[in-house]
Amino acid sequence: MLELGTTPAAAPADLIKDVSEATFMADVIDASKEVPVIVDFWAPWCGPCKTLTPTIEGAVKEAGGKVRLAKVNVDENQMIAGQLRVQSIPTVYAFWQGQPVDGFQGAQPGSEVKAFIDRVVALAGDGGLGDALEAAEEMLVQGAAADAAQTFAAILGEEPKNAVAYGGLVRAHVAAGQLDQAETLLAQAPEEIATAPEIEAAKAQIELARQAENAGPVAELRARVEADPSDLQARFDLAQALQAAGETEAAVEELLELFRRDREWNEGAAKAQLFTIFDALSAKDPIALAGRRKLSSMIFA
Repeated sequence: MLELGTTPAAAPADLIKDVSEATFMADVIDASKEVPVIVDFWAPWCGPCKTLTPTIEGAVKEAGGKVRLAKVNVDENQMIAGQLRVQSIPTVYAFWQGQPVDGFQGAQPGSEVKAFIDRVVALAGDGGLGDALEAAEEMLVQGAAADAAQTFAAILGEEPKNAVAYGGLVRAHVAAGQLDQAETLLAQAPEEIATAPEIEAAKAQIELARQAENAGPVAELRARVEADPSDLQARFDLAQALQAAGETEAAVEELLELFRRDREWNEGAAKAQLFTIFDALSAKDPIALAGRRKLSSMIFA
């Protein structure tokens, strides 16, 4: 079993290769039975190739291992170029399951290249990652944080910029009470997914977990609120204590009542705390849906 400290694996080093006639079978035909392979036919004297090839390389790297690139110099590999009827360059073919399945000729803008790569990637499906993500989420629900972390980490080994898996790995640390590790992992999130909803949800869960470390006793705080309903600090502290005790719905109700009494109290602390709770919950969570509706009705009343 992987430890919770497991970090995502880097993308394979052989994503991009120079391929010859001697290696074409292994690096393209055989390799395409596991992952789609893009073949870029080029030559050193080809001006458009000098623009297209770096664009393809960038798109392949962005795909994070879902597709590979084989570069074939037609001057040095005329037999392969002839067999595949390459009449002009640049010419690009996509191979999947040993067969050419898509392609284009001539230089293309970056948007078209990305669309091409996306089509090719879609041919292979998600490799079961969707099922793996569902299984990992179920593990978290069942309290098996270490097992969930192992699965999320394995997914990230295949797809390092998968925001769902990355956020899930952070949440697995939170569930295990390893908040320092969760914060470190969150800080290392790839720039491309750093603001994804799944990462924001993990960040919110860390914030709530940190608050829980200093939460007061629920019974004592509830008694203070009942004794003086206008004690807004006590009500806010009660909401944090309820959240820490797993009583999320009750915490939301206390914060909504605080907001109703004084929406500007402590620089809008009630509203900010509500959004932190909503962010930490799934978008379809009934508590989040009901809470957002009630808050909106108060804001726009």
